[in-house]
Amino acid sequence: MVCRSLSLQLHRAGWVELPAKRMSPPNNVLERPAPAPTLPLWEQPRQCRLRELGSLEIRQVRRTAEETLFGQLMHAHYYLRYTQPVGEHLKYVVFAGSDPIAAMAWSSAPRHLAARDRFIGWPAEVRRGHLHLIAYNTRFLIMPWLRVPGLASHLLGRMARRISEDWQTLYAHPIHLLETFIDPARFHGICYRAANWTCLGLTSGRGHNARTHQCYQPRKELWVYPLSKQFRRHLGCHG
Repeated sequence: MVCRSLSLQLHRAGWVELPAKRMSPPNNVLERPAPAPTLPLWEQPRQCRLRELGSLEIRQVRRTAEETLFGQLMHAHYYLRYTQPVGEHLKYVVFAGSDPIAAMAWSSAPRHLAARDRFIGWPAEVRRGHLHLIAYNTRFLIMPWLRVPGLASHLLGRMARRISEDWQTLYAHPIHLLETFIDPARFHGICYRAANWTCLGLTSGRGHNARTHQCYQPRKELWVYPLSKQFRRHLGCHG
């Protein structure tokens, strides 16, 4: 899929000429059946303080037996559901005792974001060689039956302390910057702000494969979180 996408980009840019398409095979990612909703009945409404949840365990479930549970939780409770990304990605489920209380997903970063690239100080040629060192928070779900002040920002803080090592374990390279998008019509980014993330402004609304300057998608807020003071140097900017 990655090779196919690159070939299409080169074709559209006029660098290569592909032969005429002979067939359109089904997209297995889009047509993959949703996980069966076989979740246990732990969904009891609960409102408490963070410390009353007890010890929280964050499990990286990508390529483990619990990856199915992640898919079930997202399908059942996240408003955008979940589709399997192409490329590097990690999935996490957070447990309080034996009960899952949150889930989040991280994937490879979008190729070009003007506000992010200005924030880093990235020329295009440097960005191409270092883009894999950024992780994009694609999904963040707190179970809807929970009301625990501070839980979301607490989990973001813990993720920031461990995600680079987890990425190194699975993909043999670290992570130096985190990023995410927030739909301001639906959310206010309060947990990201509480976890010391920085809002860089609104996206253009043109999408990551835009070929015109027209705005076709809702404009999202772009938030980032550097994992060290030297993140720009790690991302190839030495000035």
